Amino acid sequence: MHPLVSIIMGSTSDMPVMEKACRVLDELEIPFELNALSAHRTPELVHDFAVNARERGVKVIIAGAGGAAHLPGVIAASTTLPVIGVPIKAGISIDGWDSILSILQMPPGIPVATVGLDAAQNAGLLAVQIIATGQPEVMERMLAYKKNLGKKIVQANEELASVSFRFRVRRGVGG
Repeated sequence: MHPLVSIIMGSTSDMPVMEKACRVLDELEIPFELNALSAHRTPELVHDFAVNARERGVKVIIAGAGGAAHLPGVIAASTTLPVIGVPIKAGISIDGWDSILSILQMPPGIPVATVGLDAAQNAGLLAVQIIATGQPEVMERMLAYKKNLGKKIVQANEELASVSFRFRVRRGVGG
């Protein structure tokens, strides 16, 4: 089995955020790899990784980084694979805005799909959706996942029905 998704983080301190992508890929049965590479400390390794990822069977790269967050863009510059950037609010971050803007504001010709701050779960889901376009069995798992999200909201409304307040008007959703 070879990885279809490669999850790269700038440092292992990003793991609490990036493990959300790992959980999604695990749940939806997508083989993935997980590594730490630094655009600033190991630029040669990042370049080698990006250049060779497609040859190794990788279909999508998820790259998370905090602070200046150059990792997703540096990877995107060296590959034709889709790169999904996860801006991370790091200890050195300016409220996460530096990471968001570093990943979001790529020059023409070097696209990086960017999810919200610390939104590695969405990065994982986007990677699955990209893979699902060419794999019907993955599409079926993705459809089931999304259907389950709707069931959770219906269940939440059922639970909210039992919450009592003196001035609460009981009107159901859509009613």
